[in-house]
Amino acid sequence: MGGVSTAERDRVPKQDRSRVTRQRLLEAAVACLAERGWAGSTVSVVAERAGVSRGAAQHHFPTREDLFTAAVEYVAEERSTALRALFPAAAGDRRAVVSALVDLYTGPVFRAALHLWVAASSEEQLRSRVTELEARVGRETHRIAVELLGADEARPGVRESVQGLLDMARGLGLANLLTDDRARRERVVSQWAALLDEALG
Repeated sequence: MGGVSTAERDRVPKQDRSRVTRQRLLEAAVACLAERGWAGSTVSVVAERAGVSRGAAQHHFPTREDLFTAAVEYVAEERSTALRALFPAAAGDRRAVVSALVDLYTGPVFRAALHLWVAASSEEQLRSRVTELEARVGRETHRIAVELLGADEARPGVRESVQGLLDMARGLGLANLLTDDRARRERVVSQWAALLDEALG
């Protein structure tokens, strides 16, 4: 007969619960990393914040490195999706694009990623994973920037201009860790938008 078995019915909600638990762990890991840094972010601390057992956390992420690299990657992907969703509402508005890209580097996701970079500089088993993750995130962010800016990278200097924008945005994100520099950031965003209008045509 073509009915659905009890086991199959039970499996779907279990899969949904598992997905929700995983997402809560990832979000809690990013929040902990942003607030407490690497040293203060253990699997137990993250599990408690997510409202799940340590065993459930380790079922999803066997090691601390698995948890935190997955967390930063998850949120980086979420931010990329959110960034794309802002457009085409701002298509053709380079200042809006520059501002949105800068915002990528001034929130808790960037702060969490920065703690992960610092940890990776002294944690050998974390370094290769973080390096690979950052390369992938960097390529994706560059692709999104090119698309949103309508940049033609076949033209000389255009690729470097886009990369310079992303490097500048990262620098503003670093400055923002110590002090809220919103007023200066707005002036820099306006200037970069003007420079890009000139460089990209």
